Amino acid sequence: MDPRLFLTVFATVFVAELGDKTQLATLLFAADRNAGRWTVFLAAALALIAASAIGVLAGGLVARHLDQRSLGVIAGVGFLGIGAWTLWRALAG
Repeated sequence: MDPRLFLTVFATVFVAELGDKTQLATLLFAADRNAGRWTVFLAAALALIAASAIGVLAGGLVARHLDQRSLGVIAGVGFLGIGAWTLWRALAG
């Protein structure tokens, strides 16, 4: 295992997940007095593992057909599109 890659991926995903919808939903479930904290933690952790596994599998499949540079351009354009759409909706409403 490449420790540098591991730390880069960990830090990137960790920062990206802070304060997102997933963390807020988990916080709300855990705030319910009737919810078991360990149940909420384990369910959320397994959901994130499953979502990450799908991402890794999809990334491996896409990488067979596209080079890394094209993938980076597509991802960048996608993020810009989502950002522009979010900004447009905030200004329009």
